[in-house]
Amino acid sequence: MPSISRRGATMPESPIRKLVPFAEAAIKRGIKIIHLNIGQPDIKTPKIALDAVKNNTLEVLAYSRTEGAETYREKIAGYYAKNDIHVKADDIIVTTGGSEALFFSLGTIADTGDEIIIPEPFYANYNGFANETGIKVVPIVSHIEDNFALPAIEEFEKLITPRTKAILICNPGNPTGYLYSKEEIKKLASIVKKHNLFLVADEVYREFTYDNRDHYSILQESGLAEHAIIVDSVSKRYSMCGARIGYLVSKNKEVIQTALKFGQARLSPPTYAQIACEAALDTPQSYFDDVKKEYEERRNILISELSEIEGAVVARPQGAFYCIVELPIENADTFAKWLLEDFNLDGETVMVAPAAGFYATEGLGTNQIRIAYVLKKEELKRAVHILKEALKVYAN
Repeated sequence: MPSISRRGATMPESPIRKLVPFAEAAIKRGIKIIHLNIGQPDIKTPKIALDAVKNNTLEVLAYSRTEGAETYREKIAGYYAKNDIHVKADDIIVTTGGSEALFFSLGTIADTGDEIIIPEPFYANYNGFANETGIKVVPIVSHIEDNFALPAIEEFEKLITPRTKAILICNPGNPTGYLYSKEEIKKLASIVKKHNLFLVADEVYREFTYDNRDHYSILQESGLAEHAIIVDSVSKRYSMCGARIGYLVSKNKEVIQTALKFGQARLSPPTYAQIACEAALDTPQSYFDDVKKEYEERRNILISELSEIEGAVVARPQGAFYCIVELPIENADTFAKWLLEDFNLDGETVMVAPAAGFYATEGLGTNQIRIAYVLKKEELKRAVHILKEALKVYAN
């Protein structure tokens, strides 16, 4: 039989989706599963976006420009201006999801064997994108005891080599919910300028910040124009995960011109999705105010309920809608499978994401899970109650 590629064989499994067969088997046994494992918002998509697709009068569903429709990119630039990020339409490439924006970014700035420093734990797909492009991920550990704050800049300096091309952050963070402060962004800006590196920021969760904290973008930092690349997406902002629309944003003209070459391979981002997303930019601020309030309330309930679990260590998210929890267990992978195969409480169980898949360093995160608090408040309470009772049984 012909063999698959080494690259394909070494592609990492998703820590979220590898448990799906166990969940499907549980459902067939009649078990109800409460999903804490995936960041699919239950918030309604803005009606204005859905209506734009329903009511359009297109007679030919044609290609758009490779970089995305000009009218859409102009409106995106207006959105950024409202967030004190001043870019032009020509600084923006519309991509097929934030994932493609990240893939284009890595392909643009690094060659096979080059290195990207990433604070861990980090979004699991970063490992996959690095594998696809032949880039080496160099992790720098952030700790649950520090709420996953930015590691000391001196620790970054120790990891920089002649092959280092960039530092990549997610702000606010998936899976930690950590929100980098203005001071932390300034420290990162200083080091990338000193060592002539790129700073890539995944800012998908920009709108979701709590405790009266503000998001500070890398493109708000002066003197960083040639170094900064933003990866963005509409998926979580407007609860439009299925639209598969994201952005790559940079004032570095060479970055944009090079990334555009990668975009030519897929011809153009999807037309109907751009129509919906362009309309979504007219969503009133009240929508975001309500969504942010709802997520903050969910976070507060989740943290309160988790703190009742004996032996658990809980990080307090300041943004996004994820939380890392350290449990009194040895192996979260084994525990997550057990929850689906062998445990239920009155016909219900929970599905969690083992956190080891969000680390690059072998052995880290093995007793941690990631929880996405994208469920109604009462369902979150029920889920944590099930988790608490499950741990009692599992310990015995």
